[in-house]
Formats: sequence, C-alpha cells, structure tokens
Amino acid sequence: QAENVIDGEMAKSLQDSYRDNIHSGKIVASKVLCGLEHQFTVDWSKYRNKNHQAPIDTSIEIDQVHRLCSRIQALPQGFILHPRVLQLLEDRRKMASGGMPVNWGFAETMAYATLLDEGYAVRISGQDSGRGTFFHRHAILYDQNTGDRHIPLKHISEQSTQFQIVDSLLSEEAVLGFELGYATAEPEALTIWEAQFGDFANGAQVLIDQFISSAETKWDRMTGLTVLLPHGLEGQGPEHSSARLERYMQLCAENNMRVCVPTTAAQIFHLLRSQMLLPYRRPLIVMSPKSMLRNPLATSPLEELSNSSFRQIIPETKDIDPEKTRRVVLCTGKVYYDLFSAREEKEIDDVAIVRVEQLYPFPHKLLISVLAEYPDAGSIVWCQEEAMNQGAWYQIRHHLEACTGAHHTLTYAGRTASASPAAGSYALHIAELHQFVSQALTIDKE
Repeated sequence: QAENVIDGEMAKSLQDSYRDNIHSGKIVASKVLCGLEHQFTVDWSKYRNKNHQAPIDTSIEIDQVHRLCSRIQALPQGFILHPRVLQLLEDRRKMASGGMPVNWGFAETMAYATLLDEGYAVRISGQDSGRGTFFHRHAILYDQNTGDRHIPLKHISEQSTQFQIVDSLLSEEAVLGFELGYATAEPEALTIWEAQFGDFANGAQVLIDQFISSAETKWDRMTGLTVLLPHGLEGQGPEHSSARLERYMQLCAENNMRVCVPTTAAQIFHLLRSQMLLPYRRPLIVMSPKSMLRNPLATSPLEELSNSSFRQIIPETKDIDPEKTRRVVLCTGKVYYDLFSAREEKEIDDVAIVRVEQLYPFPHKLLISVLAEYPDAGSIVWCQEEAMNQGAWYQIRHHLEACTGAHHTLTYAGRTASASPAAGSYALHIAELHQFVSQALTIDKE
C-alpha cells in the first residue's frame, strides 16, 4: 500500500511537471532520433535568412583564365585526339588569349575550372554530358588509337576528386533523384543534372514538383541543385523542342528557385559561378541552348568574364536613338537572335529589343528602368517562340503589366495556343517563325 502511494505521488509530480513545461512553451517530446552527428553532417545554418537581392561578384582575373586554360589544354604524352576535337582545343587556346570570341563551350568549361580552382567541387551527370549532346563540352577526351580517357578538369588541382562527370543511364527520374540527394548533402559542390533534351525532364516531373520546387517550404531542406534543360524550337518536331518552361514558372513562389534563360557565353559563365558564390542555396533551372551553342552572335569578348556579371536583363545592344524608338520588344532565349537578324535585314531603326535573362525572381526594377529609357515607345511587345499557352507569357504577364505605364500598350507576338509543343513540319515551323517575328517588329503606321 505504501508503494502504491509513492508511485501515485511520482506520477502526479511527472504530470505536473509535464503540464508546467507545456504552459511555459517548452518542448516536452523526447528525442527519438539518434546518429545525426557523423563525419558527413553538414551545417546549413550559414545559408539561411540571407538577402536574396544582394549583388554577387562572379568576375575573375584574365590571368586566371590563362593559367587554367594552360592546365586543361595539357594532354598526356602520346595522346591522340580526333581532328575535330583537336581543332576545338586549338580554338579554345585562342579564346583564352583573346584571339577569338569566347563561345559557349569554353565559357562553361572556364566556369567549372575557376570554381574548382577556388576550392569548390563540381559534379555533372546526364545522358551525354561528357561530350555534350550538341558537341560543345568535351569534358572527357578519348585517345583515338587506344580509347583511353582523359578528363582535363580533374587536373586543375591536386584534389582530383573535386570534379566528377558521369554519362548516366536512360532513367531521368532515377538520376535526377540521385543528384538531388547529392546536392542536398553537398552545399559546397556545384551539382548539375543535364537533360539530353529539355523535354526529357518530363519523366522526372514528380521529383521537380515534390522535392525541388518545394523542398525548403515543405521539408525545410535546402538544395543548390542546378538543372540544365536544352530548350528552344529548332524545327525538330514536338519531342525535341520544349523543356516546358511554363511548368517551372508555375511552380515559382517565395523565391524558391531561379529560372534563367542565358543567351551569351559570358552569361552562362557568370550564372554557373553565381550558383556557388551566392550566400544562399536554392535550385537553379537553366533553359540552355542547342543551335545557339554555335551561333557566332552568342559569343562574348574575353573581357566580359572579368569585367561583368550575370545580367538579369540585357538592354538593347545597338546604338538606337531612344527618342525615336516607338516600340520595345521584350523576349527571352533563342528568339532574340531571330528578332535581331530580321530587324537587321529589314533595316528597322525604331524598335528596341530587350532580353529578359532571368524570369524568376522577376527583375521588376531593372525592367522599369530600361523601359524608362524610351519615353515615346508606347508599344511594348512580349515575343516568344513557344505557343501562347506555353513558355513564359501566361506566367509573367502580370509582371510585365506591373512594369509598364498608363501610356504603354502591352501585346503578345508568338505562336497561337497549341496542345503540342511544336509543329511536326519543318516548313510549317519556319513559316510560323517568320510570321510572328514580323508581327513583333512591325508597327502599324498611322
């Protein structure tokens, strides 16, 4: 009986203590997880609560380009390259010296090389990432006689394991899932998954919806995963045209990720570097190019690697008189070069073309300041190559309206709404392109 009384008093004391802790706001649940502290534990706290608008310096010294290019151009003794690959390396040597404009492949390689040189790790996977689906990267070189492999970026420093590149299997969901997990555990590694074509990400959409776009909001898990999605309508039919830009734009909110469409070599250089140098970690979705990889208009001067940064908006590049400009065409991606070429051919001098390189977070202040440079341009046109119900138009129209004034008229130029990402006929594709480019550039004369 005495033991029962003692047990009863102990139980009441425990209950009173439990209630007191609840009322005072203390955590009363016992910890049941164990083994959380180990050699692979990462402290993510330094990436939290950061200013997302803070500028970041991604520039480098030209001397660094010279030094790193010399290292990655060195081949093992007796290593025999395919003549086309050898020519590619010779061109890159000229680019490093300023003898040729910097193309996409070289700018991307230098972004990886500089990050490795600064102590970051780089990991790339995809179905043809070593060579690059469109023959631009060649991060893995092969001896034409022996088949031996050589990976130049592994020789940037003594830490050869800092660079990994994997030609992965044909299972987008499995590979993207692995890379997502890797990026979630390695904040100091630029982890990239590259789709062979942008629309190959369709098979991994559940990961994008569940764990990339909402990872931090739902699960309180940050990740700096970068996704490269070759995008752009090239007349190759519906299966190799669209990375479904509209899906990513629909998922954007609360600064949960960046969605960018870079159009020059310098832009991809600074964009990739920024992913590591920014003080926070968020996913980066890149609508990367295909034919634009070899477009001479998409090259950059070597100096833009050292005296520039990623530009969320690229204003008009030609010397067009702002006072005489009657229309501003806003666009993103490859269609800029279609617009530029058509304007040159038609000798149009009263239409400015402005590129929006970052679609989310949307650069409102920058766009407002650019439009203010054209006081008499009452016509603002959004031009895109995707169908009206696809691409960026439906997702950013409210942003564009917020940046225009009462004297502006905002209109759309592009393909009509379609259930298919692209036409199946190349002739029809070209006819559509000419029609909406002409529509974007033509001003009705009063």
